[in-house]
Amino acid sequence: MKPKYHIDKRALFCDETAEYRFPAEPECNQEVTIRFRTAKDNADQVYLIYGNTEIKMEKVESKGRFDYYQTRLVMKNDRVSYYFEISLGRETCYYNKLGPTTDCHSVYQFTITPGFHTPEWAKGAVFYQIFVDRFYNGDPSNDPVDGEYAYIGGHCVQVKDWDKYPETFDVRCFYGGDLQGVRQKLDYLQELGVEVIYFNPLFVSPSNHKYDIQDYDYIDPHFAVIKKDCEDLLKEGDLENKHAKRYITRVTSKENLEASNAYFADLVEEIHKRGMKVILDGVFNHCGSFNKWLDKERIYEGEKGYEPGAYVSKDSPYHNFFSFHSDRWPYNGDYDGWWGHNTLPKINYEDSAQVEEYVLNIGRKWVSPPYNIDGWRLDVAADLGHSVSYNHEFWRKFRQAVKEINPNAIILAEHYGDPSSWLEGDQWDTVMNYDAFMEPITWFLTGVEKHSDQRNDQLYGNASWFFTTMRYNMSKFQRQSLDVAMNELSNHDHSRFLTRTNRRVGRIASLGPKAAGEGICKGVFREAVVIQMTWPGAPTLYYGDEAGQVGWTDPDNRRTYPWGKEDWELIEFHKYMIAIHKKYRCLRTGSYKDLFEEYQLIAYGRFCREDCAVIIINNAEYHRMVKIPVWEINMPENGLLTRVMQTTENGYNVGYKMEGYEEGYLTVQVPPVSATIYTLKSK
Repeated sequence: MKPKYHIDKRALFCDETAEYRFPAEPECNQEVTIRFRTAKDNADQVYLIYGNTEIKMEKVESKGRFDYYQTRLVMKNDRVSYYFEISLGRETCYYNKLGPTTDCHSVYQFTITPGFHTPEWAKGAVFYQIFVDRFYNGDPSNDPVDGEYAYIGGHCVQVKDWDKYPETFDVRCFYGGDLQGVRQKLDYLQELGVEVIYFNPLFVSPSNHKYDIQDYDYIDPHFAVIKKDCEDLLKEGDLENKHAKRYITRVTSKENLEASNAYFADLVEEIHKRGMKVILDGVFNHCGSFNKWLDKERIYEGEKGYEPGAYVSKDSPYHNFFSFHSDRWPYNGDYDGWWGHNTLPKINYEDSAQVEEYVLNIGRKWVSPPYNIDGWRLDVAADLGHSVSYNHEFWRKFRQAVKEINPNAIILAEHYGDPSSWLEGDQWDTVMNYDAFMEPITWFLTGVEKHSDQRNDQLYGNASWFFTTMRYNMSKFQRQSLDVAMNELSNHDHSRFLTRTNRRVGRIASLGPKAAGEGICKGVFREAVVIQMTWPGAPTLYYGDEAGQVGWTDPDNRRTYPWGKEDWELIEFHKYMIAIHKKYRCLRTGSYKDLFEEYQLIAYGRFCREDCAVIIINNAEYHRMVKIPVWEINMPENGLLTRVMQTTENGYNVGYKMEGYEEGYLTVQVPPVSATIYTLKSK
């Protein structure tokens, strides 16, 4: 015998968007209205529970299939975590960020942090990541030249063949990409639909990746301007001396450094005039052994205007910037290096208030005039410092320093794992979204890990695992952090997503560079891009992905942009997808709900007052007939949806097609290896 009552759990809904909590990001002492949705006439009572307090919610509206309950809270200074209890007859159900649940653990509860705001411009914004040396060479006169200096056991190399595969050990190889090249391609980026440019490190550094910073105060002249050269120095002296002096003159010359900073300020101004934003990579956990504070390679020793480095002299003013392992002199590499790398000396913040204030001032400097960048991406941010407590203390100071200058600057951290302790409103705004985006999508669509180092066929096409993993990892974010999370498919640390579609395990050293482009599936790549442009967060393109670039993990993922050999069909596809993402508010900041799952198939919805979207991903190699419960995302019982995109294994179709649905369900056939987007504009 069926029970008299049951709660329709698929109808229950609440989240932290402005549709269900307003204002969504309240201030201290501000009143907040919270709404909750149930099926119509399907609850005897709904309670909002926080701490030891239960508030009975009032039914305020019935619309279509749903009833809406509402209550108000007055915020104080403290964070408030809450969940819901729904009862019908003898049945009781709880609801938190995981949805209907029996797990009322506080980590999964909705959260209000009074005064915690993330930048509005970044919510759902389209980012574009540029590894500058490999993007475009706009000014060959600033290129590093063969043998200009020595680094990690060899001399730097000028690569003259733009299409050459990266070396297995690539750090000393320079292809000549620069900021002038970025400037010359701004029209391209605008036409693509880019809203934010994220630069990998730009500061003075001897490597092509520049995560070993030499001087935080200046843009590297090899990326910007070299006005003063020293050809005369090449005519005399021993070879090593000539290399060192040439590098000193080109890179540490105040004339070149100041000219490079001025060029960068002018570039940012032009980017801003085009309506785009700029964020820089902040590498503050460690610097480089070339850094003027350490000067292990003795680049600055004896140079006018520079104090002795900590490696050069015990009396250096920078001595406590680093942790030396002994008092032995001269030093022999016995200092803390990040992951043991002596080219990456770890900064000793706890023992030096001076270096702490210096780095805080760097945070302030670049968001201030004349540079006016729009935020920071923080490299290995959870590693900074020697303790967890200091790490959090520093990032609180950093946020305050940056936000005092520019309250709308974004603070975005590289992080793997649970970021919630940094996302409480007083440290980071958000993170690079590995756990709630890149990793689950890669496993579901390819069965391959993001480095192409592992394969797991149990996760390949596992829709239940995908939704569950996403749900748990998204629950670690407050919504204002999720909306600005950097959703990438590829970046400078992992294999290119298009290469992952070949489902092979390997790297450049084991399989060779050509294998990265063999057996790839553009159809699966298009599915991934559709998810990227329709999932909560800020879709972030890694330069060249949109043009069909491939590559194994670092360094092969840092191939040059394929100018003249672009896959224009993929570029046009990205333009269409970016335009769709920007057209519908639901895709930028709307609510999210999973709707349907089968092996190799997922369907989910995005919705807000203005519009709704249904996304169907069929990763199987056969047609599927699916019946999607679109009523769950507040669609009317019957109506017409507009298909605005359908990809296939061999292409895509952006021609509008109307599709009717009845009694709250959309029944359609979807092709193999496809992604389909249906939309509905509210009247």
